[in-house]
Amino acid sequence: MSLDHILLGLLREPGSGYDLKKVFDERIGYFWAAELSQIYPTLERMERRRWIRGRRAASKRGSGRRVYAITSSGRRALREWLRGEPQFGDERFSYLAQVYFMDELGDLGSTLLFFRRMREHFASKLDALRALDRQWAEADPHYPDVLLPEELHLQLALRKGLLSLEAHVAWCDEAIRRLSARLRGAKPSRPRARRTQ
Repeated sequence: MSLDHILLGLLREPGSGYDLKKVFDERIGYFWAAELSQIYPTLERMERRRWIRGRRAASKRGSGRRVYAITSSGRRALREWLRGEPQFGDERFSYLAQVYFMDELGDLGSTLLFFRRMREHFASKLDALRALDRQWAEADPHYPDVLLPEELHLQLALRKGLLSLEAHVAWCDEAIRRLSARLRGAKPSRPRARRTQ
């Protein structure tokens, strides 16, 4: 998945780079993050490709801002991407790499603290998505069974986020239980073998 295509999808409604950053922070940061330092160069590249068109607009904060909208060429590129195969990238989870090498510390107390911090992080994100899900449910008594097409697709993405975060929290809970038991004195059943790779 590329930032270009994410921006094309967002620019179905015209917006500035700042507007787009706000959408990333408030709505789609759960599955795709982007900084202004990435957004602005990408917008310039997309404008050169004629996928989007920018225009100057008045701003409450001084000089005018540049507002972008998708073009027919951009809409074709977006639809081609959407009709393509599902795109799976190499996801990188820094926290999982930390867990993988945590034995270097030789301190299960540090590992336990690490998992408690991770659980707090995942639980906070999960609470935010659950609150969004509740807002939708309160606004529509038929939620989620009867939704407009654009709402259905948003809800499907939301549901994936909820299930993923629930799994992350459950993983942390299991690890916390196991680590706590070890710290209370339960010993591993066999001697620890050193990894070769």
